[in-house]
Amino acid sequence: MGVPEQLAARMNMAEQHEYLRNRFSRRTMIRGGAVTLGAVAGGAFVPGATAQAAVPTRADTPAAATVDGALVAPFGRHLAYGNDASTEMTVSWQVPVAVKKPFIRIGAHPWDLSRKIEAEVRTLYTPAGVGASGNHTQYYVHAKLTHLKPGRTYYYGVGHQGFDPAEPHLLGTLGTFTTAPAHKKPFTFTAFGDQGVSYHALANDALILGQNPAFHLHAGDIAYGDPTGQGQASDTGFDSRTWDQFLAQTESVAKSVPWMVSYGNHDMEAWYSPNGYGGEEARFTLPDNGPDKANLPGVYSFVHGNTAIISLDPNDVSFEIPANLGISGGTQTKWLEAQLKKYRASQDIDFVVVFFHHCAYCTSTSHASEGGVRQEWVPLFEKYTVDLVINGHNHQYERTDVIKAGAVTKKLPIGGTAYPETDGVVYVTAGAAGRSLYAFSAPLSYEGHENEVESVSSFINVKGGKQNETVTWSRVRYLDYSFLRVDVTPAAKGRTATLTVRGIAESGEQVDHFTVARKAK
Repeated sequence: MGVPEQLAARMNMAEQHEYLRNRFSRRTMIRGGAVTLGAVAGGAFVPGATAQAAVPTRADTPAAATVDGALVAPFGRHLAYGNDASTEMTVSWQVPVAVKKPFIRIGAHPWDLSRKIEAEVRTLYTPAGVGASGNHTQYYVHAKLTHLKPGRTYYYGVGHQGFDPAEPHLLGTLGTFTTAPAHKKPFTFTAFGDQGVSYHALANDALILGQNPAFHLHAGDIAYGDPTGQGQASDTGFDSRTWDQFLAQTESVAKSVPWMVSYGNHDMEAWYSPNGYGGEEARFTLPDNGPDKANLPGVYSFVHGNTAIISLDPNDVSFEIPANLGISGGTQTKWLEAQLKKYRASQDIDFVVVFFHHCAYCTSTSHASEGGVRQEWVPLFEKYTVDLVINGHNHQYERTDVIKAGAVTKKLPIGGTAYPETDGVVYVTAGAAGRSLYAFSAPLSYEGHENEVESVSSFINVKGGKQNETVTWSRVRYLDYSFLRVDVTPAAKGRTATLTVRGIAESGEQVDHFTVARKAK
């Protein structure tokens, strides 16, 4: 049903979508006047109404059964900040079948959930012939909450006709979330990439919940519904049902911790337009303050306390996996510079953290470093003295020394302190969240097991292939499941504010720690 393999190899993702739009008829569009984000051979995503999920009209689409809502329980709850993390939150969830009149209840106490807000259903249909899914319809529900109070904890429950979380026997289904504070306060956040569905992924989720983070950053390759990760419709292993497993697995933490995702190569699901992100748009509601919501839905920023967070889409600049190479036409890089300039000028922002999938600096024997990132974004990170860059893509933990202009400006041993204003930028690869691990060419070196080497042989992905390089910036290398914990400590004006960054193994062992320090504004 997709693009022929030989033809797909010569097309980028946009060209594949155009081919498929011309090939398939309007039978893939949606009944009832709903606006579609796109319909291609494989899937259609519809922003549904607040009553009942819209269902595709394809002749082979199974009709939604009429099910008593009392017999259907929501699952897969996950949170995300809005554009203003102190006053906006989106609660998202799934239902296994179509339901009527979905809603959210919210209040300051579990016994006071009088505020009831209608929710939006987004239906994602994947027909037989697309990977292993086989006529699978998924119902994602979203409720965007605004005008919340900063730094406030709210109780909420999600439901639909026949299932009201305010009923006494359903109070156990309630969740909580806390908005970002209006002022500078200490807080913790966590981060990793490349999670998928596995025992290790679940174990990392449980350990992250124990850190009590204000939010979590997921640096791409979220569920691995598409295990090939090339962004091609000719890939045969795609299974949309993997997302049902993933969101059920993640609910234990994401129902109370904003799960802020960035998109990697395995998140380009070519069967959903535009640019393979239609499925992600059905599943997540992220801040929409990026440069191009339609083509780059995973690009956005938000502020928590004294720290600005920027999410980028490296598929736009990747030479290694070029399915979406150049989709922004340079607008993402221009937006990035504008954001960095704005945050550095703000008297309320001390730290700027950037996260995305492909690595600027990594020595994995698998993907290693991405030349497109170094070419497009690293000069801006250095110009605006970004405090921390977090990546995934390579399934391991690796941390650099302090880097500027491609060279080490300061060795950063375990327990050391970096000063971005004068030293340069530190890069952390935290891609060991749950998928199978990669390898290093150099010996492991981590806390309590330091093994310093003068240089490491690696490579960088450039236009046209791989280019070997010998690097001196690889400081910490750990090869087991792990994640990143960052403790943010503000300070009075003129005093030193800090980011304390820790690499934490699935066992709970600390494998790295260092500090980023900056004079508070």
